[in-house]
Amino acid sequence: MQASFVFAEGGEEGFWATAAPIIPHPLEFFFGLATFALLYFVVKAKVVPRLEQIYAERTAAIEGGMNKAEEAQAQAQAALEQYQAQLVEARAEASRIREDAKAQGAQIIAEMREQAAADAARITETAHKQIEAERQQAVVSLRGDVGRMSTELASRIVGESLEDEARQRGIVERFLAELESGDVVREKVGDA
Repeated sequence: MQASFVFAEGGEEGFWATAAPIIPHPLEFFFGLATFALLYFVVKAKVVPRLEQIYAERTAAIEGGMNKAEEAQAQAQAALEQYQAQLVEARAEASRIREDAKAQGAQIIAEMREQAAADAARITETAHKQIEAERQQAVVSLRGDVGRMSTELASRIVGESLEDEARQRGIVERFLAELESGDVVREKVGDA
């Protein structure tokens, strides 16, 4: 394949128009080159520093965010350790309180038992005193009844009145003393 160039009449201008359709016109080339250089210097002077500034800020923000995240993670870890320490301390405190409550409960139970024993002893002593008082009252009443009955019986047997109080008391006292000593029973058994 052979390339054929068509040369137009008009000299150089026709050469550029027909000879190399891909190669731009020199004025367009220089104008484009000047525009590109101007655009290059504007981008280099204004846009690239701003982009680098934004990139640096973003890098700093990301690194700061990572540092903050690391600090937050460290704080969270410290808070977790503190929480776990407080939890262990709270469990130990709860255990101690439970043990104290058990000890106090046992002490209260022991005190209540002692108090119940003291109350029971007091009630028993009161009951014994009351029984003794009632027995004494019964003995006094019985002595009076026995004395009266024996005086009446003796009056009937003897046939005279034994109403004299001093005499009656002496006879009754002597009779009761003989009953308590058991001499009357022995004499009657010995007589029989």
